[in-house]
Amino acid sequence: MTATTAPTTKESFVETLAGLRFDSVFNPYADACLDFDETDAPAIRRRNLAIVLDAALKHGVDSVWIARDLGYRGGRRTGLALTDEMHLAAHAKLLGSRKLKRSTKGPAMAERTARVIWHALDTIGKPVFLWNVFPLHPHAEGDPMTNRCHSRAEREACRPLLMWLLENLRPRSVLAIGRDAQLALADLDIQALQVRHPSYGGQSEFLESVFAHYGVAPSPEEHTGQLF
Repeated sequence: MTATTAPTTKESFVETLAGLRFDSVFNPYADACLDFDETDAPAIRRRNLAIVLDAALKHGVDSVWIARDLGYRGGRRTGLALTDEMHLAAHAKLLGSRKLKRSTKGPAMAERTARVIWHALDTIGKPVFLWNVFPLHPHAEGDPMTNRCHSRAEREACRPLLMWLLENLRPRSVLAIGRDAQLALADLDIQALQVRHPSYGGQSEFLESVFAHYGVAPSPEEHTGQLF
């Protein structure tokens, strides 16, 4: 495990993130997947994050949404929290950034959670920065295409990065996506509004909570989960 020092600039933020090393953790900003990644995949993901972060700092954000950690179908491949390859263009549009690129070979992979997240973002029409308490992909030992919850030590090691983001983005509100994220943020002394995670049948409750926070009325289809 590597210790994390607080970044001082957006460039050092990405550099610090790329330098993190933990057991049974894939760092998409430094590591390459032999099965799916292009040869320059880590550099592409560093560039994607730098572009999004630069746009958020330049144009400002309304909120920061924070989930638990990157998943193998989404952020592991894109380098962007709560974003699968089907929503790279939407992510660029969200913050008014330059075009974002795929870093993998073969068909683009979709993630169900990302689909619900991006439906919500498109509906509320607010600039939101997406992040994770643990900004890398933790997996079961010896099985990289799985998801596991990060440890408290891993979370603490990444705290300076999260604090730098919140201090520099200065969001109006912080939303914790799921109870795991809310408890992890509370452990780091960060207050956030908890909303239901959209996975495992929680999409309707997630949308209802998010839309209520932003003053948006859900459609009947959204209320019953029929959209998904």
